[in-house]
Amino acid sequence: MKSTSMALATMVLASALGTASARAEDKPVALIVSQGGLGDQSYNDLAHSGFLRALKETGLEGKAVESKEVVSQATEILRRASDADFGLIVDLEYAHGEPMLEVAKDYPDTKYVILNQVREGSNIASVLFQEQEGSYLAGTLAALVTTDTSIKGINDKPVIGVIGGTKSAGIDKFIAGYVEGAKAANPEIVVKIAYSNNFGDPAVGLQMAKAMIEEGADVIYHVAGGTGMGVIQAAKEAGVYAIGVDTDQDGIAPGNVLTSMVKHSDNAVETVIQDYAADKFPGGQTITLGLKENGVGLSEMKYTKDRIPPAILEKVEAAKQDILSGKIKVWNVVDQGYPDFLK
Repeated sequence: MKSTSMALATMVLASALGTASARAEDKPVALIVSQGGLGDQSYNDLAHSGFLRALKETGLEGKAVESKEVVSQATEILRRASDADFGLIVDLEYAHGEPMLEVAKDYPDTKYVILNQVREGSNIASVLFQEQEGSYLAGTLAALVTTDTSIKGINDKPVIGVIGGTKSAGIDKFIAGYVEGAKAANPEIVVKIAYSNNFGDPAVGLQMAKAMIEEGADVIYHVAGGTGMGVIQAAKEAGVYAIGVDTDQDGIAPGNVLTSMVKHSDNAVETVIQDYAADKFPGGQTITLGLKENGVGLSEMKYTKDRIPPAILEKVEAAKQDILSGKIKVWNVVDQGYPDFLK
């Protein structure tokens, strides 16, 4: 018996068939939404905005597919999308990488895109972001800010924090970069690390961030999707700082979000759909987006930049230039395993 969530997903998939383009070669596009769902004001929402832009630009039809069981029912969700005759399936869920390999072999005429990992297959395109590069800059900024008590809301303790959604290579890629950047800026910095084990519970994020704040952290980076909304709320209530992720979250709590590590999943999704529409789908290829490609980077700090001493901003910019030049090569846990500073 199908679960309610799968029944809903099936209805969504079925509805997409009724809106398929009149041109036979232009089959509709599916966007499989990851944990946390739409409305997370983070990764899913940003990717979805690129999805909608691409549909408008190409004239293709498409649907976003959500399921509360997006992880446990990975194979079933992918097979149902493939059976529904979508021409392109863009998958935001990290846990779908392995199941996609199995499903893609059975549907050679369907094209698939997986984000944040590499999966081999002539009908699979992989998109990687160098999140560790943008996170390094976030860590550099956090470490420099937390030791400057002239900045509003900063205490005299060299303590910062980071809260990840789950302990996994995909999340630890952000965290390792953040820790590395922080320790490069100040080897004596204390970085508190915790995991919420979900991406859609702001109450948990609020509680965890409050605990870190009580332990002296006045800058906390979140890599936890919708759960991170609680981290931002805790920073606002305490008068300290959160660092947003994936999209520019600075405006969620103006003045209390120090910066955001923006990951342009919207541009990636938009590009692969445009390529699909132009019959240039990059099957079997890996697209890599880092600082150099403007795939990741810090937000403009619209609400906080004027309170940060220029010397700090100059050091962050110098770190960015060193990454771009290759002088700094930020640790990538996906390729290199876990560094000693994160064990």
